Amino acid sequence: MKRRHASWITGSCAGLLFAAGAWAQQGQPPTLPPDIVTPAPASPTQDDAPSDETFDGLEDPLFPGLADQEFAGADSITRGGKSLFDAPNFGTIIDREQIEERQASDMYRALQNEVGILMQSTGRGQASPFIRSLTGQQILILVDGIRLNNSTYRSGPNQYFNLVDPGQVERIEVLRGSQSAAWGSDAIGGAINIVTRSADFDRGAYRGGSFTEIFGSADSSSYSRMNVEGASGYGGLFAGGSYLNVRDVQTAGPLGRQPFTNYSQYAGDVKYDYLLDEDQMLTFALQHFEQESVPRSDRFPPFVLGPPTNSPRPTFFGPQQRDLAYIRWQGVAYNSLFDGWTSTVSYQRNKEGLFEQRSATQIETGEFDVDTLGYTLALAKDIGVAGKLTYGVDYYYDDIDAEKVRYNPQSPATPPSIRVPQYPDDARYERLGVFLNWDVWLTQRLALSTGLRYENIDASATPTITINNVDTPVAFDRTFSDWIASAGLTYELTDEWRLVGGVYEGFRAPNIDDLTSTKTYLQNAQAAPTLATLDVQPEHAYTYEVGVKYDGPRFRLQLFEYWIDFQDSIGRVTDGAGNALLANNDAYLNGTEASGEYLLTDEWSLYGNFMYNYGFNIDLNEPYSRTAPTQGILGLRWRDICRRSYFDVYTWMVRRQDRYAVLNLTDSRFPVGGTPGYATLNLRAGHTFGDCDQHHVSLGLENITDKAYRVLGSGVDGTGFNAILGYTYTR
Repeated sequence: MKRRHASWITGSCAGLLFAAGAWAQQGQPPTLPPDIVTPAPASPTQDDAPSDETFDGLEDPLFPGLADQEFAGADSITRGGKSLFDAPNFGTIIDREQIEERQASDMYRALQNEVGILMQSTGRGQASPFIRSLTGQQILILVDGIRLNNSTYRSGPNQYFNLVDPGQVERIEVLRGSQSAAWGSDAIGGAINIVTRSADFDRGAYRGGSFTEIFGSADSSSYSRMNVEGASGYGGLFAGGSYLNVRDVQTAGPLGRQPFTNYSQYAGDVKYDYLLDEDQMLTFALQHFEQESVPRSDRFPPFVLGPPTNSPRPTFFGPQQRDLAYIRWQGVAYNSLFDGWTSTVSYQRNKEGLFEQRSATQIETGEFDVDTLGYTLALAKDIGVAGKLTYGVDYYYDDIDAEKVRYNPQSPATPPSIRVPQYPDDARYERLGVFLNWDVWLTQRLALSTGLRYENIDASATPTITINNVDTPVAFDRTFSDWIASAGLTYELTDEWRLVGGVYEGFRAPNIDDLTSTKTYLQNAQAAPTLATLDVQPEHAYTYEVGVKYDGPRFRLQLFEYWIDFQDSIGRVTDGAGNALLANNDAYLNGTEASGEYLLTDEWSLYGNFMYNYGFNIDLNEPYSRTAPTQGILGLRWRDICRRSYFDVYTWMVRRQDRYAVLNLTDSRFPVGGTPGYATLNLRAGHTFGDCDQHHVSLGLENITDKAYRVLGSGVDGTGFNAILGYTYTR
C-alpha cells in the first residue's frame, strides 16, 4: 500500500523538487513541469491510500478505479488534485486512451454515450452537450481552464463544443451539477473542461511524432492528424494539425443519404512549456480551428421528419472559426499567502458567418466576431488542520463586431441593402469574479468542500427595437451582480464506500444573445429584441444531490439522485404572430445518474451507465423543453495485459420521448408524436504491433443492426451501419 501523501504540498511538488535536486547535482535542467495545485487532504483515519494495484497485483491497472483518476494540474476543472473518489460531485474523466479507442474525429464522438450526457447536433458539424437536460448557455465549456463560452452563446443547443480538434485533447473532465461558485455565470447544469496535450517531460529529452488517419464508411469521412513533440533542456513542445472532410451521411434502412450533411474543417495548434527554474514554468499556446459551409441540416425540407418549417430557408454556417492564444505562468512558492499560483492571460476570437436563402430573390449573409480578453489568477494555500484554500480572480471582456446584408442573386447590379445584424455592432460584455474554495476534514470521516464567489457583469449595446412600427436604436447599460455559494460533503463509510451530497447554487446573467439578438433563422419563430427583452432577469438555480461511491478492487460505482429548483429560467415563448419573446419562468428538474464497472478478470470488464431525467416548467404548465430521454449503455470489454490490443462490444439503449414543450411541437427536429426509442449494437477493436509499437490499427462497427434513430432534438438522423477504420503511426 502506498502512502497517500506526507503533506498537501508534497503531493503537488514532489516530482518538481526531485527534478530540481537532480538539476543542482548534475547541472541539468529539471525534467518535470511544476504542478502548483495541492491535492485534497487525506482522511484523518487513514495513513494509507487505496493502492494503485488491481485485485491481481497489477501496478498499472487496465481499468482504473475512481481513486486512480484525478483532476490534476493547474488547468483542471477543480483547480486541484482531487480524485473522482474524493470529489463530492458526480464526475468523469475521458482520457487520451478512451478518446483514441472511440476513434474520435470530432468532439461529438469524443463525449458520446457518457453517463448523464446527451449529444445533440442540429447540423452534422455541430455538437451541443446536454447535462441534466440543460445545454447551450447553461453549460460552461472550458479549454485548459479558459472559458470557451462567450456572451453570444445561444439558448438551447448550439454548435460550439465541436470547435475543438479531438487530436489535440489529452482528457475531457466533466462535473455534473452547478459549478457557478467555482467558475461563475453559465455553469448551471455542469461544466466541461477540455485539457489539451503537452510535451511529456517524464520521458526526459526526446523527439517524436505521430500520424493518424480515420475513415468512416457511413459518411465517407476522412480525418487526418499529424503531431510533433519533444523536450530538450528547459523546454517542451507539442504541435499538430488536422483536416476533416465529411460527405452526406448514410442513415439507416430505406432513408438513404441525408442531404446537406457534408462539410469540411481544419485545425492547428502548438503548445510550448518552458521551465524558468525549479519552481516556475511558462506555457505559450496557440490554437486555430475553422469549419467551412456547415449546413443547418434541419432547414432542408425534403428530409424533414417532424412538422414542416414555416418557411424552409436553407441556411449555412461558415466560416465557423475559433482562435485561442494564452500565456500561463505557474509555480510553487513558500510564503504566508500562497504555496502555489497560476496566472493566465488569454485572447480568444470566435467568428461566425451565416448564409441564408430566404427566397429565390433574397439572400442574407451575416457575420459576427467576438474578441475576448481574459485573465485568471488562482492561488493555493495549505493552512494545516484548517484545510486548504484555493482563491483568486477571473476577468473576461467581450467586444462584438457584427454586420448583415441582403441582396438579390437575380439582380447582381442592385447594391445589397444593409440589414440589422444578429447582434448590435460594438456590443460589450464585461465579467469579473472573485472566488474562494475551501477543502477541510470536519471530523475523522466527514470532509467539506465549499465555495463562495462574487460575480459582477456589465452589458452594454445599442440594439434596434421596433417601437410604434419604427425601428429605433435603443442604448442600454445593465449591471448584474450576485454572491454564489456551494457546499459538498463526503462521508467515509469505509475505505471503499463514500456517501456524498451537496447544495450547489447556480447563476447565469442574461448575455448579449438574450438581450439583443435578432434572428430570422429560428425553426418556428423569429426573434428580435424588445423593451421587455432588455429587462429580462438573471437565472438562479439550486441543485440538491445525494449519492454513493464505491471503489473496490473488482467493482466501481457512482450513483446519484439530483433535484434542481430552477428560478427565473430564461426561455423563449411565442406571441401568436410568429415572434419569439424571452420570459423568466420557474421550473424544476430531477433525475438519476449511475455509472458502474465490474472486473471479471484482469483483462475483462463488464460496464454500464444509466440516466433518467424529468423536467417541468411550472409557469407554462408544460414539460421542460428538450428533457433528455431515459437512456443507458451496457458493454463488455477486454484489454490485453500489455495494453497492445483491446476489444469492446456494447449496446446503447434510449427510451421514447414524447413529453414535448409547446415550442417543440412545431420544430422539425422533433418527430410528430414523439421521438422513437431505439437500441444500437456497437463494436470496437484495436491492435498495436511493429518495432517499438509504432503501428496501431483500429476497427469500429457502429449500429450493426442498421437501426433507424434520431437523438432527441437533432437535425441529423443517426448513421446506419458504419464501419470506421483507423491507423496511427508513432515514432
